Amino acid sequence: MTTEYQDKGFATRAVRAGQQRTNEQEHSEPIFPTSSYVFDSAEQAAARFSGDEAGNIYSRFTNPTVRNFEQRLASLEGAESAVATSSGMSAILSTFMGLLSAGDHIVSSRSLFGTTRILFDKYLAKFGISTDYVALTDLDSWQKAIKPNTKALFLETPSNPLNEIADLAALSALAKANDCLLIVDNCFCTPALQQPLALGADIVVHSATKYLDGQGRCVGGAVVGDRELVGEEIYGFLRTAGPTMSPFNAWTFLKGLETLDLRMKAHSASALQLAHWLEQQPKISKVFYAGLENHPQYELAKQQQSAFGGIVAFEVQGGQAAAWKLVNATQWLSITANLGDTKTTITHPATTTHGRLSDGERAQAGVSDSLLRISVGLENVEDIQADLQQGLTLL
Repeated sequence: MTTEYQDKGFATRAVRAGQQRTNEQEHSEPIFPTSSYVFDSAEQAAARFSGDEAGNIYSRFTNPTVRNFEQRLASLEGAESAVATSSGMSAILSTFMGLLSAGDHIVSSRSLFGTTRILFDKYLAKFGISTDYVALTDLDSWQKAIKPNTKALFLETPSNPLNEIADLAALSALAKANDCLLIVDNCFCTPALQQPLALGADIVVHSATKYLDGQGRCVGGAVVGDRELVGEEIYGFLRTAGPTMSPFNAWTFLKGLETLDLRMKAHSASALQLAHWLEQQPKISKVFYAGLENHPQYELAKQQQSAFGGIVAFEVQGGQAAAWKLVNATQWLSITANLGDTKTTITHPATTTHGRLSDGERAQAGVSDSLLRISVGLENVEDIQADLQQGLTLL
């Protein structure tokens, strides 16, 4: 982690941290679209490859633009190290491939992005890594699921898509008592709203594709944590296996981080306003948003987060047919499964993000056929409401 701006505020670090100007004295961070680097001598090349001398070697694992993004994100999360990856899923894969071995066990929340569960059940299982799933908010279930070979507890908080909130301090204590790592997906909040490492987590993973970018431009991910686990073990996997972030994408994410603080506050404010409005609509049976006072983890969310984020989920009366009718009636909301964009998006999780799960797995995760998820963008909230109203009037 760069220490140059560590005494500065979050917004300042989001704009400044990690930049190393070249001899050209550029104001904006440069992009280094190069695959390799030139050494001064054979001796220097040998020293770089052996690790005796720091410096650029090959852009699969050393690139100045990617490093700038890694250092800035590490600064924002309060971490020693960050490793940038090609996607959010490759960040999760790199974490477990770098840290776990055949015979190890994961306890995971069942309230997950559908593809993450498939990664655990279909692919990590091939390498002898098993996973058991528990209710995110039931601490006793976490405790009972831990085995002698359990090496990691994994979760999203807030969860996708129901906005369930995990007690990170309690899970951290449980992990430490059982010699496990606590790994937290911080995609929905970002470090602008929540810093899991400060609450006891060991590792944070990100889909940079979402709010870190903020405008739906690029795909990328990151793993954040200490110098040993992340800076050596997970970095070592990336160096060898190569799920690498491109320099252009890293530069795009750097530009996203500059406005992260402002955007997350705006997303949160609009989402809260929309959630209150949705609660008043007669054809909506339930709204899932941690900023609502009737949310079961409302007080916990207030303790752990500085705001409640931009994701709102809700159930309509009438099942999948009604949900699809509402989606199809919108005129300008974006029908896409991506989230974290300046543009508001709407999706039907049961047939998209969680569509590859079995009926039983979706039921366990609380993803019903009548559920819709909205990623609230930066448009006027009244316009978002008006577009949704067109569909609600048809139900």
